[in-house]
Amino acid sequence: MSSQLATCLRIARQFSTDPSKHQKFLARTFSSSARRYEINKVVGSADLAIKDMKSNSTLLAGGFGLSGVPDSLINAVRANPSITGLTAVSNNAGVDGSGLGLLLQSKQIRKMIASYVGENKTFERMYLTGEIEMELTPQGTLAERCRSGGAGIPAFYTPAAFGTVVQTGDLPLKHNSDGTVALYSKARDVKVFDNKSYVMEEAIKGDYAFVKAWKADKLGNCQFRYAAANFNGAMGRNAKMTIVEAENIVEVGDIDPAAVHLPGIYVKRVIQSTTDKKIEKYTFAKEEGEEQGAAALGKGDTANKRERIVRRAAKEFKNGMYANLGIGMPMLAPNFVDPSVEVMLQSENGILGLGPYPKKGQEDPDLINAGKETVTLLPGAAVFGSDESFGMIRSGRVNLTILGAMQVSANGDLANWMLPGKIKGFGGAMDLVSNPSATKVVVTMEHTDKKGNPKIVKNCEFPLTGKTCVSRIITELCVFDVDFTNGLTLIELADGVTVDEVKSKTEAPFKVADDLKPML
Repeated sequence: MSSQLATCLRIARQFSTDPSKHQKFLARTFSSSARRYEINKVVGSADLAIKDMKSNSTLLAGGFGLSGVPDSLINAVRANPSITGLTAVSNNAGVDGSGLGLLLQSKQIRKMIASYVGENKTFERMYLTGEIEMELTPQGTLAERCRSGGAGIPAFYTPAAFGTVVQTGDLPLKHNSDGTVALYSKARDVKVFDNKSYVMEEAIKGDYAFVKAWKADKLGNCQFRYAAANFNGAMGRNAKMTIVEAENIVEVGDIDPAAVHLPGIYVKRVIQSTTDKKIEKYTFAKEEGEEQGAAALGKGDTANKRERIVRRAAKEFKNGMYANLGIGMPMLAPNFVDPSVEVMLQSENGILGLGPYPKKGQEDPDLINAGKETVTLLPGAAVFGSDESFGMIRSGRVNLTILGAMQVSANGDLANWMLPGKIKGFGGAMDLVSNPSATKVVVTMEHTDKKGNPKIVKNCEFPLTGKTCVSRIITELCVFDVDFTNGLTLIELADGVTVDEVKSKTEAPFKVADDLKPML
């Protein structure tokens, strides 16, 4: 008989003759708070938390714009110049002088995997001059690649980016110093499911994840606050070494179990955040006598054109809809919706029930929309991570999306993410237009560009955001309906505009509806 078995039998005999010993044993083994609290993942500083971080690692960093960014940890890496060659995975790279932008300036990042360059001029310049490699990824795909990496799923198929440079392998990853392309991406595998084409994407696996939490306890359980959740949950579940910086380190049990957004099983270390939260774009509710969004509309004739477009776009909202609005003019459309129409606005950074802009003094850095603007929440709103947000979008739960565009083709192809020599990134647009059979895609834009060239064309010259996805185009001159097979039909004309004028400013051929209506 083995010694282990003999020990077990001896303990069993003791328990059978004295049940109280059994109870004491269980209490000592399973109920002792002293044993339970032996787990303590809190370390004294960001420097200690990253002390064994290695160069040439893959770093996942939560955040969207400047919301939910683990600045204390990023600052610690910046202060340790021996850490170099990083592949950084994040929605964006912050801005000049903040967030991952600091590690770009210090040349500690070798490659970025991101969905958006945004207003980060350093990031754009370094990419276009070959100082950094960048793998642009649709925002929803990025969130799912991170989520899958943490869930043990090596790859998945998504409808986003089919028919674009992402799928065909024509996306520049790295440039030469003169701006020519040194390295292109690889073409993606495509399969058809239920008569629809899907693109295969591989999961991302992280060595380190930097996460920003509102609350964390000694066990590593984390709670996020509002839109600061964004990518933090998906990335925190992914890495071999997840380090959390928390605004508030609380006692075990102080976070309601139902409010734990990132369970401690994923977390290795917790530090106290030592940096102030920042806001990228302060946007406020209108003052008395001021029109909401007046600055976004511009001035003079430009403002008149844009207001006409926005007012018409507001008529696309139907009672009970869930809608997602792009940056710029689309965000102004709710200001012109009839009060009898109730629409729930979804923002892809993790909000359902988006409210109006806050009054001055009531802005909250954890409440921003997809355009990084300060916002509020309506009663009944819900907040969640970016991976869940894009699950809603791809699966067609969003009824309507309104986007801007650089070009739209005769069969509904959309180009809205890149102009030659300028890089903004995909953001969430490729995901938003990936399910046009379930989500109505409406484009709002001026009819011609600044040089007077048509923006409604036979075939898009700029890189595509999506193929055959736009079902309606609204400009200051007219409204077109798009049939993916039969092309454009003019259905409304603005006051004072003729069909001939529309023809002269539209490259794509179109039919005129028998019941052509005024654009109101």
